[in-house]
Amino acid sequence: MKLNNYHLTYCTNIHPGEHWHEVFANLQQYIPELKAQLGWDKPFGIGLRLANVATHELLESGALANFQAWLQENDLYVFTLNGFPYGGFHFSVVKDKVYAPDWTKPERLEYTLRLARILAPLLPDGVEGSISTLPLSYKPWFKNNKSDLSSVTVSATENLVQVVAELVRIKEATGKILHLGLEPEPDGLIENAAEVVQYFKEYLIPIGSSYLAKELQISESDAKTLVLEHVRICYDTCHFAVEYENPVSVVKQFEEEGIKISKIQISAALQVNLPKDVEQRSTLKQKLQTFAESTYLHQAIARKADGQMGHYSDLDVALADFEGAEEWRVHFHVPIFVRDYEGLQSTQDDIIDVLELLKKDNFCTHLEIETYTWEVLPSSMKLDLLASIRREYEWILSFL
Repeated sequence: MKLNNYHLTYCTNIHPGEHWHEVFANLQQYIPELKAQLGWDKPFGIGLRLANVATHELLESGALANFQAWLQENDLYVFTLNGFPYGGFHFSVVKDKVYAPDWTKPERLEYTLRLARILAPLLPDGVEGSISTLPLSYKPWFKNNKSDLSSVTVSATENLVQVVAELVRIKEATGKILHLGLEPEPDGLIENAAEVVQYFKEYLIPIGSSYLAKELQISESDAKTLVLEHVRICYDTCHFAVEYENPVSVVKQFEEEGIKISKIQISAALQVNLPKDVEQRSTLKQKLQTFAESTYLHQAIARKADGQMGHYSDLDVALADFEGAEEWRVHFHVPIFVRDYEGLQSTQDDIIDVLELLKKDNFCTHLEIETYTWEVLPSSMKLDLLASIRREYEWILSFL
């Protein structure tokens, strides 16, 4: 939905379905009814998640034209795509496979190019388009050979900038601006603000400027401008909160380096403040255990009394080392409209900080609700899906 300066939506990755007919069936089932329940009588935005197989199907046999007709008939529009998960995302073990293929692989490049070619014709005139994508690769794959990290980063960037060239061509042909949003998260090859800045300065800008200057026959200065226009950051409020990053500081760092934010994914992480009482700690550990499910990665970072941070690749690994910390933050997207979970908390306050900052400094216009874990939440937290989505909208609208 268009709300003041913002486009607000939820990411349809919460619905199972990899093939286009499954995706479209979910859109038909949920979107018009959600729009009606919210009482929204203006154009209503969609945040579309397309698996690789769906991109092929949507570009074949008139499917895209049929989809456009349905959007127009229901006063809907698409302005953002989730291009992070390439394949299956529901009812199977995803874990680190969500990073595959990574940006070193041609399959990731071709998939993202198809996403751009789908989004461009769907995008309304005067609205920018965003495509979120993984932060290049997954660090633990290279933990035994860190010298590989630089070569992996170079290889990934060389593929990434080929997409930038295509986005430039799309803008020249259609006048529409599309941008990729690299999405930092714990254990991603780029996982926090400092690594974002380092990546842009040491890899993306030098490699991208050189490539585009040759490819488009322009100056390196103009090429750098294009790189920063078409490669931005997807700011997931859950991910940055798990890293204990202050939103004001992050946005300031990015602005100082000319790094733009492509979209804000509004999501909350689990937060656990540990009391000194041993029995209370044991109770909290048992409650946290219910979130250690087998589908998604739930990276955890512990803040210890001396200020040091302990990083854990998944929640089950973290629970084996539960003592000795003052606070835990866990990459588990919990409903954003709840702050307290019977002794556990969420990082809802970080979302509020981002939204308040957004009111003061309009640094991004794309907002996407991204609570995708409804099917794997503990049973006590599972609610009717449509009602849950509506409550998330209503909570955000109360701020905006």
